[in-house]
Amino acid sequence: MRKIIILLLLLVAMTLAACSSNEEENQATDQKESTENKEQGNDIKEGTDVYSTKNITRLDTANLIDTAVQVSRTIWPATHNENKPGAIILAPSENWQIALASANLIHHPNNGPILFYENDELPQQTIEEINRLAPLGIDDGTQIFLVGNTDANMEDQLKDYKVEKISGTDAADFAREIDKKYAEVSGEYPKGVIIVSSEEDAKLYSILAGNWISHMPEPILYVTKDEVPQSTKSALELREEGSSIYILGPESIISKDIEKQLQEFGDITRIAGNDPITTSIEFAKFKDEKTGFGWGLTEPGHGFSFVSTDNAEYAIAAAPFAHLGKHAPLIWLENGKILGDVHDLLGQLQPTFKDDPTTGPYNHGYLIGSGDSVSMKEQGALDIMLEIIPETGNGHGGHGGH
Repeated sequence: MRKIIILLLLLVAMTLAACSSNEEENQATDQKESTENKEQGNDIKEGTDVYSTKNITRLDTANLIDTAVQVSRTIWPATHNENKPGAIILAPSENWQIALASANLIHHPNNGPILFYENDELPQQTIEEINRLAPLGIDDGTQIFLVGNTDANMEDQLKDYKVEKISGTDAADFAREIDKKYAEVSGEYPKGVIIVSSEEDAKLYSILAGNWISHMPEPILYVTKDEVPQSTKSALELREEGSSIYILGPESIISKDIEKQLQEFGDITRIAGNDPITTSIEFAKFKDEKTGFGWGLTEPGHGFSFVSTDNAEYAIAAAPFAHLGKHAPLIWLENGKILGDVHDLLGQLQPTFKDDPTTGPYNHGYLIGSGDSVSMKEQGALDIMLEIIPETGNGHGGHGGH
């Protein structure tokens, strides 16, 4: 009997040991899976899964066509006549110079987005957006400005709309023709103009003008490294009383010699930093008190449009964020990263409150592009820098005594 009891006790002990071993193995497996899931979650946050946060409206866009459509949907819901566009601008995706000049037509009285075509073909996504918007038409009935030397096939695809075509021989000629068309629609030539370069290495400087010409009537006109084209000269001569000319970019992009050639047409002011990032900051801060030209961002309470330099053309599609809503200037993120100069700017403009955060002022950002372009980590840092904080710097606890 004693032997049987001993054997039974041994069997029980062995069973318990086996269960314990299996439980430990299961716990170890569960812990490993949990760690792997957390790591995968972190990868998602730093990868393509991006979303809007409290101070950032994020447009998770796949390409230039998609960017333009998402911007259009955001700014023109087209639920009522009051939020439908007057006229849509169709520009070539493969030519940033023409597309940039076209941004002048975003502004009132046209009041419409830039959408893109590719190689004389309208992408289905663009067609669907045109139909959704159902543009009202401007005073002469025009619903679409077709910018570029397109073939008849493009116009056939738009036969249900009243289309006006704007053609040219080169970037400077297109800019002049767009300037002329805006003057016809608005009734006058704006006295102020922005001079930018059509050279490829100037792209990051020149595109900075897109947000301003969407916001206000001043157009862009082009120069090259070597000359002021005749098209630009003739456009400047139409300002009979002389122009207020704003050169955008340093002398390495638009030379002192070109500046001298422009002096006969009006008063010259150069807006420039040391590079595209600092130039975007200098332009955002600049204000000509005499003419009213410039954003003049020196106090909190503003919108900002953030775009990575890796996807510079996205900024042209996003230029309407300067036209309606928060009226936001463009700030470059170099390769999707916040450089020290941008950090300093946002630090200087960070809103504060004394007693009550509900009275503002508030800053807000539009961030354009996928997580591959600008990560959620960078977005999180921007969101922090745009947040309203107590004057004391002690955090929101108690709302500063409120």
